[in-house]
Amino acid sequence: MHPALSLCARVEYGTAVSTDLSDREYDIVCWGATGFTGALVVEYLIEHHGLSGLRLALAGRDRDKLEALRRRMCEIDPAAAKLPLLIGDSLDRPSLDAIAVRTKVVCTTVGPYAKYGEQLVAACVAAGTHYCDLTGEAQFIRRMIDRHHEAARESGARIVNCCGFDSIPSDMGTYMMHRAFEQRGGQVRRVRMFVGETKGGASGGTIASALNIADEIKRDRSVLQVLSDPYSLYPTGEPAGQDGRDQAGVRKDKDLGMWTAPFVMAAINAKVVRRSNALLDFAYGRDFRYAESASTGAGAKGLIGAAVVTAVMTAAIPALAFGPTRRLLAKKLPKPGEGPSREAREAGFFVARLIADGVDASGDPMQLRGRVEGVNDPGYGETSKMLGESALSLAFDPLDSPGGLRTPASTMGDRLLERLRAAGMTFRVE
Repeated sequence: MHPALSLCARVEYGTAVSTDLSDREYDIVCWGATGFTGALVVEYLIEHHGLSGLRLALAGRDRDKLEALRRRMCEIDPAAAKLPLLIGDSLDRPSLDAIAVRTKVVCTTVGPYAKYGEQLVAACVAAGTHYCDLTGEAQFIRRMIDRHHEAARESGARIVNCCGFDSIPSDMGTYMMHRAFEQRGGQVRRVRMFVGETKGGASGGTIASALNIADEIKRDRSVLQVLSDPYSLYPTGEPAGQDGRDQAGVRKDKDLGMWTAPFVMAAINAKVVRRSNALLDFAYGRDFRYAESASTGAGAKGLIGAAVVTAVMTAAIPALAFGPTRRLLAKKLPKPGEGPSREAREAGFFVARLIADGVDASGDPMQLRGRVEGVNDPGYGETSKMLGESALSLAFDPLDSPGGLRTPASTMGDRLLERLRAAGMTFRVE
Protein backbone atom coordinates (compact mmCIF):
# COMPACT_ATOMS: atom_id res chain seq x y z
CA MET A 1 0.00 0.00 0.00
CA HIS A 2 1.24 3.49 -0.83
CA PRO A 3 2.17 5.34 2.39
CA ALA A 4 -0.31 8.11 1.59
CA LEU A 5 -3.15 5.61 1.51
CA SER A 6 -2.40 4.47 5.04
CA LEU A 7 -2.85 8.08 6.12
CA CYS A 8 -6.51 7.94 5.06
CA ALA A 9 -7.34 5.96 8.16
CA ARG A 10 -5.96 8.76 10.33
CA VAL A 11 -7.95 11.58 8.68
CA GLU A 12 -11.08 12.24 10.71
CA TYR A 13 -13.71 14.84 9.93
CA GLY A 14 -12.82 18.13 11.63
CA THR A 15 -9.32 16.91 12.53
CA ALA A 16 -6.30 18.68 11.05
CA VAL A 17 -3.42 16.35 10.21
CA SER A 18 -0.01 17.90 9.59
CA THR A 19 1.85 16.04 6.84
CA ASP A 20 5.11 16.26 4.91
CA LEU A 21 4.11 17.13 1.36
CA SER A 22 7.46 15.98 -0.05
CA ASP A 23 6.27 12.40 0.49
CA ARG A 24 3.14 12.81 -1.62
CA GLU A 25 2.58 10.65 -4.67
CA TYR A 26 1.41 13.50 -6.92
CA ASP A 27 2.26 17.17 -7.33
CA ILE A 28 -1.17 18.22 -8.63
CA VAL A 29 -4.52 16.48 -8.87
CA CYS A 30 -6.99 18.17 -11.23
CA TRP A 31 -10.44 17.62 -9.71
CA GLY A 32 -13.26 17.93 -12.23
CA ALA A 33 -10.80 17.25 -15.04
CA THR A 34 -13.49 16.13 -17.51
CA GLY A 35 -15.47 19.38 -17.31
CA PHE A 36 -14.93 21.99 -20.00
CA THR A 37 -12.68 24.26 -17.93
CA GLY A 38 -11.08 21.37 -16.07
CA ALA A 39 -9.97 19.82 -19.36
CA LEU A 40 -8.53 23.17 -20.43
CA VAL A 41 -6.46 23.33 -17.25
CA VAL A 42 -5.12 19.82 -17.88
CA GLU A 43 -4.38 20.74 -21.50
CA TYR A 44 -2.59 23.91 -20.40
CA LEU A 45 -0.40 22.08 -17.90
CA ILE A 46 0.62 19.43 -20.42
CA GLU A 47 1.13 21.83 -23.35
CA HIS A 48 3.12 24.45 -21.45
CA HIS A 49 4.90 22.48 -18.75
CA GLY A 50 5.01 18.89 -19.92
CA LEU A 51 4.88 15.77 -17.80
CA SER A 52 8.57 15.02 -17.36
CA GLY A 53 8.81 17.10 -14.19
CA LEU A 54 5.16 17.15 -13.18
CA ARG A 55 3.42 14.31 -11.37
CA LEU A 56 -0.13 15.02 -12.50
CA ALA A 57 -3.30 12.99 -11.85
CA LEU A 58 -6.81 13.39 -13.27
CA ALA A 59 -9.77 13.08 -10.93
CA GLY A 60 -13.54 13.05 -11.25
CA ARG A 61 -16.69 10.96 -10.90
CA ASP A 62 -16.76 9.12 -14.24
CA ARG A 63 -13.92 6.77 -15.17
CA ASP A 64 -15.04 6.48 -18.78
CA LYS A 65 -14.88 10.26 -19.23
CA LEU A 66 -11.49 10.40 -17.52
CA GLU A 67 -10.17 7.70 -19.84
CA ALA A 68 -11.50 9.64 -22.85
CA LEU A 69 -9.76 12.80 -21.62
CA ARG A 70 -6.53 10.90 -21.13
CA ARG A 71 -6.70 9.63 -24.72
CA ARG A 72 -7.21 13.21 -25.98
CA MET A 73 -4.22 14.41 -23.98
CA CYS A 74 -2.05 11.77 -25.68
CA GLU A 75 -2.39 13.85 -28.85
CA ILE A 76 -0.44 16.58 -27.02
CA ASP A 77 2.04 14.30 -25.25
CA PRO A 78 2.12 10.50 -25.61
CA ALA A 79 3.31 10.34 -21.99
CA ALA A 80 -0.25 11.29 -20.98
CA ALA A 81 -1.19 7.63 -21.52
CA LYS A 82 0.26 6.96 -18.07
CA LEU A 83 -1.65 9.70 -16.25
CA PRO A 84 -3.27 8.21 -13.13
CA LEU A 85 -7.06 8.39 -12.84
CA LEU A 86 -8.66 8.94 -9.44
CA ILE A 87 -12.38 8.44 -8.80
CA GLY A 88 -14.40 10.36 -6.24
CA ASP A 89 -17.59 12.30 -5.62
CA SER A 90 -17.97 15.89 -4.42
CA LEU A 91 -20.49 14.80 -1.78
CA ASP A 92 -18.61 11.67 -0.66
CA ARG A 93 -16.06 12.80 1.91
CA PRO A 94 -14.15 9.49 2.25
CA SER A 95 -13.46 9.43 -1.50
CA LEU A 96 -12.13 13.00 -1.29
CA ASP A 97 -9.97 12.17 1.73
CA ALA A 98 -8.43 9.33 -0.25
CA ILE A 99 -7.50 11.78 -3.02
CA ALA A 100 -6.33 14.68 -0.84
CA VAL A 101 -3.77 12.65 1.10
CA ARG A 102 -2.01 11.56 -2.10
CA THR A 103 -1.13 14.99 -3.52
CA LYS A 104 0.56 18.28 -2.72
CA VAL A 105 -2.18 20.31 -4.44
CA VAL A 106 -5.79 19.81 -5.46
CA CYS A 107 -6.80 22.11 -8.32
CA THR A 108 -10.58 22.14 -8.69
CA THR A 109 -12.98 23.49 -11.30
CA VAL A 110 -16.11 21.84 -9.88
CA GLY A 111 -18.84 24.38 -9.14
CA PRO A 112 -21.09 25.86 -8.06
CA TYR A 113 -18.71 25.65 -5.13
CA ALA A 114 -21.45 26.47 -2.62
CA LYS A 115 -23.11 23.19 -3.68
CA TYR A 116 -20.13 20.98 -4.41
CA GLY A 117 -17.07 22.53 -2.81
CA GLU A 118 -17.06 22.24 0.97
CA GLN A 119 -16.26 18.56 1.40
CA LEU A 120 -13.19 18.92 -0.81
CA VAL A 121 -12.02 21.97 1.16
CA ALA A 122 -12.49 20.03 4.39
CA ALA A 123 -10.57 17.03 3.03
CA CYS A 124 -7.65 19.22 1.96
CA VAL A 125 -7.60 21.04 5.29
CA ALA A 126 -7.54 17.78 7.23
CA ALA A 127 -4.75 16.36 5.06
CA GLY A 128 -2.64 19.53 5.02
CA THR A 129 -3.02 19.64 1.23
CA HIS A 130 -2.89 22.90 -0.70
CA TYR A 131 -5.94 23.80 -2.79
CA CYS A 132 -6.89 26.28 -5.52
CA ASP A 133 -10.20 26.95 -7.22
CA LEU A 134 -12.13 29.26 -9.55
CA THR A 135 -14.95 30.29 -7.26
CA GLY A 136 -16.40 33.78 -7.38
CA GLU A 137 -18.99 32.94 -4.74
CA ALA A 138 -18.46 35.26 -1.76
CA GLN A 139 -20.97 33.42 0.40
CA PHE A 140 -19.09 30.14 -0.11
CA ILE A 141 -15.75 31.73 0.77
CA ARG A 142 -17.20 33.32 3.91
CA ARG A 143 -18.53 29.95 5.07
CA MET A 144 -15.18 28.30 4.43
CA ILE A 145 -13.38 31.03 6.40
CA ASP A 146 -15.73 30.58 9.34
CA ARG A 147 -15.60 26.77 9.29
CA HIS A 148 -12.07 25.92 8.16
CA HIS A 149 -9.62 28.83 8.39
CA GLU A 150 -8.20 28.01 11.81
CA ALA A 151 -7.90 24.29 11.08
CA ALA A 152 -6.12 25.11 7.80
CA ARG A 153 -3.67 27.32 9.67
CA GLU A 154 -2.92 24.41 11.98
CA SER A 155 -2.46 21.85 9.19
CA GLY A 156 -0.57 24.25 6.91
CA ALA A 157 -3.06 23.81 4.05
CA ARG A 158 -3.18 26.88 1.84
CA ILE A 159 -6.76 27.08 0.59
CA VAL A 160 -6.62 29.65 -2.20
CA ASN A 161 -9.89 30.76 -3.77
CA CYS A 162 -10.54 32.92 -6.86
CA CYS A 163 -7.59 31.84 -9.01
CA GLY A 164 -9.17 32.70 -12.38
CA PHE A 165 -10.47 35.83 -14.09
CA ASP A 166 -12.09 36.40 -10.79
CA SER A 167 -9.99 37.51 -9.12
CA ILE A 168 -6.35 37.29 -10.24
CA PRO A 169 -6.23 40.39 -12.51
CA SER A 170 -7.66 42.53 -9.69
CA ASP A 171 -5.80 40.89 -6.81
CA MET A 172 -2.41 40.49 -8.48
CA GLY A 173 -2.76 43.83 -10.30
CA THR A 174 -3.26 45.63 -6.99
CA TYR A 175 -0.38 43.69 -5.44
CA MET A 176 1.80 44.78 -8.39
CA MET A 177 0.92 48.44 -7.75
CA HIS A 178 1.70 48.04 -4.03
CA ARG A 179 5.10 46.56 -4.88
CA ALA A 180 5.79 49.43 -7.31
CA PHE A 181 5.17 51.99 -4.55
CA GLU A 182 7.22 49.95 -2.11
CA GLN A 183 10.17 49.75 -4.50
CA ARG A 184 10.12 53.56 -4.78
CA GLY A 185 10.09 53.96 -1.03
CA GLY A 186 6.46 55.07 -1.02
CA GLN A 187 3.10 53.76 0.15
CA VAL A 188 0.00 52.96 -1.90
CA ARG A 189 -3.23 54.41 -0.51
CA ARG A 190 -5.87 53.76 -3.17
CA VAL A 191 -6.22 51.64 -6.31
CA ARG A 192 -8.89 51.94 -8.98
CA MET A 193 -9.17 49.21 -11.59
CA PHE A 194 -11.06 49.63 -14.86
CA VAL A 195 -11.88 46.58 -16.95
CA GLY A 196 -12.05 47.80 -20.52
CA GLU A 197 -11.74 46.18 -23.93
CA THR A 198 -12.80 42.55 -23.59
CA LYS A 199 -13.78 39.76 -25.93
CA GLY A 200 -15.02 36.48 -24.54
CA GLY A 201 -18.05 34.45 -23.62
CA ALA A 202 -19.67 33.81 -20.27
CA SER A 203 -18.71 30.52 -18.65
CA GLY A 204 -21.43 27.95 -18.14
CA GLY A 205 -20.02 27.32 -14.69
CA THR A 206 -20.17 31.03 -13.84
CA ILE A 207 -23.80 31.17 -14.95
CA ALA A 208 -24.63 28.10 -12.85
CA SER A 209 -23.00 29.77 -9.85
CA ALA A 210 -25.02 32.96 -10.42
CA LEU A 211 -28.25 30.96 -10.60
CA ASN A 212 -27.32 29.12 -7.41
CA ILE A 213 -26.62 32.43 -5.63
CA ALA A 214 -30.08 33.65 -6.63
CA ASP A 215 -31.55 30.46 -5.14
CA GLU A 216 -29.56 30.89 -1.94
CA ILE A 217 -30.75 34.47 -1.52
CA LYS A 218 -34.35 33.26 -1.76
CA ARG A 219 -33.74 30.71 1.01
CA ASP A 220 -31.50 32.82 3.23
CA ARG A 221 -31.49 36.62 3.12
CA SER A 222 -28.21 36.74 5.07
CA VAL A 223 -26.49 35.70 1.83
CA LEU A 224 -27.42 39.07 0.38
CA GLN A 225 -25.65 40.78 3.27
CA VAL A 226 -22.43 38.88 2.51
CA LEU A 227 -22.68 39.82 -1.16
CA SER A 228 -23.33 43.51 -0.50
CA ASP A 229 -20.91 44.10 2.41
CA PRO A 230 -17.58 45.44 1.01
CA TYR A 231 -15.70 43.80 3.89
CA SER A 232 -17.56 40.50 4.20
CA LEU A 233 -14.36 38.52 3.50
CA TYR A 234 -12.28 40.42 6.06
CA PRO A 235 -10.71 38.36 8.85
CA THR A 236 -13.14 37.66 11.67
CA GLY A 237 -13.20 40.52 14.17
CA GLU A 238 -11.27 42.96 11.97
CA PRO A 239 -13.01 46.37 11.80
CA ALA A 240 -14.17 47.44 8.36
CA GLY A 241 -12.25 50.00 6.31
CA GLN A 242 -13.42 53.08 4.46
CA ASP A 243 -14.78 51.62 1.22
CA GLY A 244 -18.49 51.76 0.48
CA ARG A 245 -20.49 49.54 -1.81
CA ASP A 246 -19.47 48.88 -5.40
CA GLN A 247 -20.30 51.36 -8.14
CA ALA A 248 -23.96 51.19 -9.12
CA GLY A 249 -24.37 53.84 -11.85
CA VAL A 250 -22.70 55.75 -14.66
CA ARG A 251 -19.65 57.86 -13.74
CA LYS A 252 -16.89 59.77 -15.49
CA ASP A 253 -13.39 59.15 -14.17
CA LYS A 254 -11.32 62.28 -14.78
CA ASP A 255 -7.96 60.59 -14.29
CA LEU A 256 -8.81 57.82 -16.74
CA GLY A 257 -10.61 60.16 -19.12
CA MET A 258 -13.38 57.62 -19.71
CA TRP A 259 -16.94 56.86 -18.75
CA THR A 260 -17.42 53.94 -16.38
CA ALA A 261 -20.21 51.57 -15.40
CA PRO A 262 -20.72 48.84 -12.77
CA PHE A 263 -18.60 45.74 -13.35
CA VAL A 264 -20.33 42.47 -12.53
CA MET A 265 -17.27 40.84 -10.99
CA ALA A 266 -16.38 43.77 -8.73
CA ALA A 267 -18.72 42.17 -6.20
CA ILE A 268 -16.14 39.43 -5.58
CA ASN A 269 -12.91 41.00 -6.85
CA ALA A 270 -12.97 44.00 -4.51
CA LYS A 271 -13.61 41.78 -1.48
CA VAL A 272 -10.67 39.56 -2.42
CA VAL A 273 -8.33 42.57 -2.79
CA ARG A 274 -9.35 43.83 0.66
CA ARG A 275 -8.83 40.40 2.21
CA SER A 276 -5.37 40.22 0.62
CA ASN A 277 -4.45 43.50 2.27
CA ALA A 278 -5.58 42.21 5.66
CA LEU A 279 -3.77 38.86 5.27
CA LEU A 280 -0.61 40.73 4.26
CA ASP A 281 -0.71 42.49 7.65
CA PHE A 282 -2.17 45.59 5.98
CA ALA A 283 0.83 46.11 3.73
CA TYR A 284 -1.35 48.44 1.62
CA GLY A 285 -2.31 50.39 4.75
CA ARG A 286 -5.28 50.25 7.09
CA ASP A 287 -6.79 53.22 5.28
CA PHE A 288 -6.33 51.57 1.85
CA ARG A 289 -9.22 51.91 -0.57
CA TYR A 290 -10.09 49.92 -3.68
CA ALA A 291 -12.74 50.34 -6.38
CA GLU A 292 -13.44 48.49 -9.61
CA SER A 293 -15.63 49.29 -12.58
CA ALA A 294 -16.03 48.74 -16.32
CA SER A 295 -14.58 51.42 -18.61
CA THR A 296 -16.56 52.10 -21.78
CA GLY A 297 -14.55 54.83 -23.49
CA ALA A 298 -14.62 58.60 -23.86
CA GLY A 299 -17.15 61.00 -25.37
CA ALA A 300 -20.76 60.32 -26.29
CA LYS A 301 -20.03 56.75 -27.37
CA GLY A 302 -18.49 55.97 -24.00
CA LEU A 303 -21.43 57.54 -22.16
CA ILE A 304 -23.95 55.49 -24.15
CA GLY A 305 -21.91 52.36 -23.54
CA ALA A 306 -21.82 53.00 -19.79
CA ALA A 307 -25.58 53.57 -19.74
CA VAL A 308 -26.22 50.30 -21.59
CA VAL A 309 -23.94 48.30 -19.28
CA THR A 310 -25.61 49.85 -16.24
CA ALA A 311 -29.08 49.01 -17.56
CA VAL A 312 -28.09 45.39 -18.26
CA MET A 313 -26.54 45.04 -14.81
CA THR A 314 -29.63 46.52 -13.15
CA ALA A 315 -31.91 44.07 -14.97
CA ALA A 316 -29.73 40.98 -14.57
CA ILE A 317 -30.31 40.15 -10.90
CA PRO A 318 -34.13 40.34 -11.04
CA ALA A 319 -34.02 38.30 -14.26
CA LEU A 320 -32.10 35.51 -12.53
CA ALA A 321 -34.57 35.45 -9.65
CA PHE A 322 -37.80 35.73 -11.66
CA GLY A 323 -39.10 32.34 -12.80
CA PRO A 324 -40.05 32.96 -16.46
CA THR A 325 -36.94 35.00 -17.36
CA ARG A 326 -34.73 32.63 -15.41
CA ARG A 327 -36.04 29.65 -17.39
CA LEU A 328 -35.50 31.53 -20.64
CA LEU A 329 -31.93 32.45 -19.69
CA ALA A 330 -31.23 28.88 -18.59
CA LYS A 331 -32.18 27.69 -22.10
CA LYS A 332 -30.20 30.35 -23.98
CA LEU A 333 -27.00 30.66 -21.93
CA PRO A 334 -24.14 28.12 -21.79
CA LYS A 335 -24.56 25.23 -19.37
CA PRO A 336 -21.83 23.80 -17.14
CA GLY A 337 -19.45 21.82 -19.31
CA GLU A 338 -20.13 23.92 -22.40
CA GLY A 339 -17.76 26.43 -23.92
CA PRO A 340 -16.35 28.01 -27.08
CA SER A 341 -14.08 26.42 -29.66
CA ARG A 342 -10.31 26.75 -29.54
CA GLU A 343 -10.49 29.34 -32.33
CA ALA A 344 -12.98 31.44 -30.38
CA ARG A 345 -10.94 31.18 -27.20
CA GLU A 346 -7.77 32.25 -28.97
CA ALA A 347 -9.57 35.24 -30.52
CA GLY A 348 -10.51 36.53 -27.07
CA PHE A 349 -8.64 38.99 -24.86
CA PHE A 350 -9.06 41.48 -22.04
CA VAL A 351 -7.50 44.76 -20.95
CA ALA A 352 -7.64 46.23 -17.45
CA ARG A 353 -6.16 49.57 -16.39
CA LEU A 354 -5.11 50.48 -12.88
CA ILE A 355 -4.64 53.92 -11.33
CA ALA A 356 -2.89 53.84 -7.97
CA ASP A 357 -2.57 56.84 -5.67
CA GLY A 358 -0.29 57.14 -2.68
CA VAL A 359 2.78 58.96 -1.42
CA ASP A 360 6.44 58.83 -2.39
CA ALA A 361 9.43 58.43 -0.07
CA SER A 362 9.13 62.09 0.97
CA GLY A 363 5.43 61.83 1.75
CA ASP A 364 4.40 63.79 -1.33
CA PRO A 365 1.46 62.63 -3.48
CA MET A 366 2.36 60.12 -6.20
CA GLN A 367 0.24 58.42 -8.82
CA LEU A 368 1.25 55.32 -10.76
CA ARG A 369 -0.59 53.57 -13.56
CA GLY A 370 -0.64 49.92 -14.45
CA ARG A 371 -2.02 47.52 -17.00
CA VAL A 372 -3.12 43.89 -16.91
CA GLU A 373 -3.83 42.08 -20.17
CA GLY A 374 -4.70 38.60 -21.32
CA VAL A 375 -4.40 37.32 -24.87
CA ASN A 376 -7.17 34.70 -24.82
CA ASP A 377 -10.83 34.50 -23.83
CA PRO A 378 -10.74 35.65 -20.16
CA GLY A 379 -13.21 33.07 -18.86
CA TYR A 380 -11.57 30.07 -20.52
CA GLY A 381 -8.11 30.49 -22.07
CA GLU A 382 -6.75 33.00 -19.56
CA THR A 383 -8.58 31.43 -16.63
CA SER A 384 -7.10 27.99 -17.33
CA LYS A 385 -3.68 29.65 -17.50
CA MET A 386 -4.18 31.53 -14.21
CA LEU A 387 -5.48 28.48 -12.36
CA GLY A 388 -2.79 26.22 -13.81
CA GLU A 389 0.01 28.59 -12.80
CA SER A 390 -1.52 28.98 -9.33
CA ALA A 391 -1.48 25.22 -8.87
CA LEU A 392 2.13 25.02 -10.06
CA SER A 393 3.14 27.81 -7.69
CA LEU A 394 1.54 26.03 -4.74
CA ALA A 395 3.21 22.76 -5.72
CA PHE A 396 6.73 23.97 -6.50
CA ASP A 397 7.49 27.52 -5.35
CA PRO A 398 9.18 28.19 -1.98
CA LEU A 399 6.35 30.16 -0.38
CA ASP A 400 6.50 31.58 3.13
CA SER A 401 2.76 32.23 3.52
CA PRO A 402 0.97 30.30 6.28
CA GLY A 403 -1.98 27.97 5.90
CA GLY A 404 -5.56 29.16 5.99
CA LEU A 405 -8.32 30.40 3.71
CA ARG A 406 -6.28 32.69 1.53
CA THR A 407 -6.10 34.80 -1.63
CA PRO A 408 -3.69 34.59 -4.59
CA ALA A 409 -1.72 37.76 -3.74
CA SER A 410 -1.39 36.98 -0.03
CA THR A 411 -0.24 33.43 -0.76
CA MET A 412 1.94 33.50 -3.87
CA GLY A 413 2.76 37.18 -4.39
CA ASP A 414 5.89 37.81 -6.46
CA ARG A 415 6.21 34.15 -7.44
CA LEU A 416 2.82 34.11 -9.13
CA LEU A 417 3.47 37.45 -10.83
CA GLU A 418 6.63 35.99 -12.34
CA ARG A 419 4.78 32.89 -13.49
CA LEU A 420 1.90 34.78 -15.10
CA ARG A 421 4.25 37.10 -16.95
CA ALA A 422 6.27 34.15 -18.20
CA ALA A 423 3.00 32.53 -19.33
CA GLY A 424 2.25 35.52 -21.61
CA MET A 425 0.05 37.73 -19.46
CA THR A 426 0.85 41.42 -19.10
CA PHE A 427 1.31 42.84 -15.60
CA ARG A 428 3.01 46.20 -16.16
CA VAL A 429 3.51 49.45 -14.27
CA GLU A 430 3.49 52.24 -16.83
